[in-house]
Amino acid sequence: MHGYADGVYEGAIQDLVDELGRLPGVGPKSAQRIAFHVLAADPADVRRLADALTEVKLRVQFCEICGNVAQETQCRICRDPRRLLTTICVVEEAKDVVAIERTREFRGRYHVLGGAINPIGGVGPDDLRIAQLMTRLADATVTEVILATDPNVEGEATATYLARLLVPMGLTVSRLASGLPVGGDLEYADEVTLGRAFEGRRRLSA
Repeated sequence: MHGYADGVYEGAIQDLVDELGRLPGVGPKSAQRIAFHVLAADPADVRRLADALTEVKLRVQFCEICGNVAQETQCRICRDPRRLLTTICVVEEAKDVVAIERTREFRGRYHVLGGAINPIGGVGPDDLRIAQLMTRLADATVTEVILATDPNVEGEATATYLARLLVPMGLTVSRLASGLPVGGDLEYADEVTLGRAFEGRRRLSA
């Protein structure tokens, strides 16, 4: 499919519509609306948007410890001495860290896998940051791992795989409670629901 209405517009505006249409959650009509908003906007506003897009690619990296987004080699959470070293919350994506931080329920550290096990999509355990997680657990500082993968098929498969690795290590391994809607994304859970899911997390066993 080539852009909106199969290439109705000319040159630069069609190119913009096409590029916007490739973004997740942006359909053809939304792409057209955004493109014409940009066209009508003050040049200074457009420059700020362009600069922000350029800067995020130049300056944002991934934390060398947990895999969260960061502007330095380590993210602000890993740099924070007040965060508990004994508990790690495992999530699929960096955006899930933001969702959990909003609840103010969790005071430990995170580990971002970079996705979930999905054989149909060609994503296996070796494609995720599981080896890095095991390295973090090697010195026995961490005593509890909370599996906060999404409550869908891929997230459950990932949590089950990790539990089989971690429970025999003598760690307390828990999974967020079922207050989260099955088939949903952690990112979209409201703070109260996600907070209760943390409070009611269930311990997993081998």
